[in-house]
Amino acid sequence: MNGRKKEAASGWVIRCTNVGKSYQIYSVYDHRLLQMLFGRLKKFYKDFWVLRDLSFEVRQGECIGIIGRNGAGKTTLLQLICGITMPTNGEVVTRGRIAPVLALGSAFDQDLTGRENVLVGGAVLGLKRKKILSSMKSIQEFTGIGEFFDRPVRFYSSGMTARLAFSICAHVEADILVVDEALAVGDEAFQAKCLKFIDDFRAKGTVFFVSHSVSQIVRLCTRVIWIEDGRIREIGDAKQVTENYQQALKSEKDDAKRFHIGN
Repeated sequence: MNGRKKEAASGWVIRCTNVGKSYQIYSVYDHRLLQMLFGRLKKFYKDFWVLRDLSFEVRQGECIGIIGRNGAGKTTLLQLICGITMPTNGEVVTRGRIAPVLALGSAFDQDLTGRENVLVGGAVLGLKRKKILSSMKSIQEFTGIGEFFDRPVRFYSSGMTARLAFSICAHVEADILVVDEALAVGDEAFQAKCLKFIDDFRAKGTVFFVSHSVSQIVRLCTRVIWIEDGRIREIGDAKQVTENYQQALKSEKDDAKRFHIGN
């Protein structure tokens, strides 16, 4: 059975079992129609497997770091956990409300103001309008973007967009916070504010954290999952796994063949 289930939280809050994700790559756009018409007779695409056979559990109160080279499948894993996309095989099960900083920021309406996107984003994350409005001042102060809060998001820098997304997620009373490089585009002051929030959040919730910053991973995370070529290469103590990962970056060649379509 593929999919996500929302259940009462106890023990583990995220469980992935033999999870794999592939995308259909067509060499010719028109082959999509041929696949729809004659797919039972012939396959008109190549499979690109982003993730293969991932199995792990995340327990309540953990802060799990995800590391790996570009294209290893980190963001795809977060999308599966957030329910943005579904696994090709295996099962992803989550318990509790998820606040996905990555997904929320990328889904902002560019023509709406920051304030208007707060109303839309909060509703998407399950908040009542009354609750959003009562939190609006606090959200605005957390962003620290001044009068741009009432300007269209199309005028925002990547850092300002990340500020708005993180600020909304910080006010939804979630059980699981999913952060994908949102801190990388913020300045030091905002990073410090976010790290402080994550420190406080860990006392009551679970954090899934993707970053290329080893120092942030070691500072925040209890365990680390190292993904390589779409598979789990190592999972364990944050300091030990990050040290092994850094050593591999120095000693192992980054082969472009790992991006081969039809892998």
